[in-house]
Amino acid sequence: MPESAAVRDMFADIAGRYDLANHVLSGGLDLHWRRILVARVREVAPRRVADLATGSGDVALALRRGLPMDTEIIGLDFCSPMLQRAEAKKARNPRYDGVRFGIGDCLALPLEDNAVDAVTIAFGLRNLEDRARGLAEMRRVLRPGGRLCCLEFTQPARWFRPVYYLYLKHVLPHLAGILTRNRNAYDYLVGSIGAFPEKERLLDELDAAGFIDVRADALSASIVAIHIAHAPPEV
Repeated sequence: MPESAAVRDMFADIAGRYDLANHVLSGGLDLHWRRILVARVREVAPRRVADLATGSGDVALALRRGLPMDTEIIGLDFCSPMLQRAEAKKARNPRYDGVRFGIGDCLALPLEDNAVDAVTIAFGLRNLEDRARGLAEMRRVLRPGGRLCCLEFTQPARWFRPVYYLYLKHVLPHLAGILTRNRNAYDYLVGSIGAFPEKERLLDELDAAGFIDVRADALSASIVAIHIAHAPPEV
């Protein structure tokens, strides 16, 4: 698994062009994936949501748009330049005033036990230095019965793999290098996607972390999946 300091430095270096690269490299599908993620959160009518590895804030701000205005939304990340981008977006629209951004490492979240009704993390789980520890932290901060929604790359459907891996290994790094002037960051991306477990194995990891009612919803020929899991109810 990647080292936290290296991941933080990498995202700091590409923060200024991160959003542009996401939109272009995904062909705009990132917008569609976020809308589905927000819909999965909305199903449980949370009063307080923590968006982890919030980066430039796109998921946190999408949650603000998709949830009732009295929902408290907290975006946490350990990379200050990315949070600066999130704060700049927030400042452009008064509707986002209720979103709060702050420094927070997924391996040691600055939240109390049972603090939130829902946790989201989009494209951040595979960057954790210790995934089991990160999942344990997510379980800790969720209230009993609370929902975890994890949007992450996974292994694509078999019929789509030849085309997908051709794009991922040969086209994406070159295009990303032009967009961000940092091809190394996206060489890392390719490697991290290839090393990330398939949907079924991640379900096993969620089970091992103490979550219940776990499932995976594959999207876009299983390029990505939303893993949904719940903290056990009070006994």
